[in-house]
Parts: sequence; structure tokens; C-alpha cells
Amino acid sequence: MSEAAIAKKSAIVDEVCVKFQEAASVVIVDYRGLTVDEVTRLRKQLREAGVEMKVIKNSILSRAAVQAGLEGLEEVFTGPTAVAFSNEDVVAPAKIMDEFAKEAKALEIKGGIIEGKVSSLEEIVALAKLPNREGLLSMLLSVLQAPVRNVAYAVNAVAESKDGDAA
Repeated sequence: MSEAAIAKKSAIVDEVCVKFQEAASVVIVDYRGLTVDEVTRLRKQLREAGVEMKVIKNSILSRAAVQAGLEGLEEVFTGPTAVAFSNEDVVAPAKIMDEFAKEAKALEIKGGIIEGKVSSLEEIVALAKLPNREGLLSMLLSVLQAPVRNVAYAVNAVAESKDGDAA
């Protein structure tokens, strides 16, 4: 192999390593058996959520994972592999891939990385079941509003009982 080819591959490994390190979450899938239309729809859904999907050679993925200090991914880098990187939303790639895998049986989630830690298939599927960021924020807001709402109800009940006593 020429030095130029080695340098080019080394640059790609470095780029993928940086993507692994900077990503909030990474989902690794086997896309074998998906039609062109299905892959196009999946890429569109991921792009709309701010997730980047790439098909990368397993040898490059393995080297980048080792370089990034991610142990335990060797067994998922077999067969045709696509990787979804999300720098913003931790839940988005897992949720989209899990939902898409339900309708397109050929898509198989192999594993991934959640906030810098290697994650199993089970952990990725559990992450997919969580609400997205907006859902979590609305749940938090609801929890924060509950005590205030209860105090308001109590004050209103006291005020109504005093009005009833005065009449």
C-alpha cells in the first residue's frame, strides 16, 4: 500500500475517532437487506433530527474505537455497518433506529456508545424508549409546577370555605 493511501486512511481513522469522542450518542446498525428507498427514508429521518449516518469500513471503525479508548466494540464491527452520530440529542439516534427497525425488519441494531461509554443492544433499546428532550423537559416542568399548583388549590379551598362561613 502506498504512503499516500496509508496517510488517507489514517486521516479517516482520526476523523472517525473525533466523531466517537464528540458524539453524545452513537448507534451502530447492520443495514443489510434494506432497500434503497428504506435507506433514503432512514437517512432523511436522521438528518431531520440532526443525526449523521455514515457507512464506514469495519477496519476503520475498529481502529478509531481503539484510538478513542472504546473497548468492547470489536464484536459489533462485523458485516455491513452503518453508524449514526448525534452531537446534540442523546436519545434521537436510538429512538429513530429502534422505530425504523420495527417497520423494516432487515435493520438490526448492534450496539453503540452513550456519552462516551460503550453500550449494549439492550441499553440502546432502553434509551430508545425514553422520551425525547422536549418530552423530558415538559415532564420536569410538570413536576416543578405540582407543589405550586397544590398550594394554589389549598389557598382557593380556604378562601371558598371562609366565603361560605361569612354567608
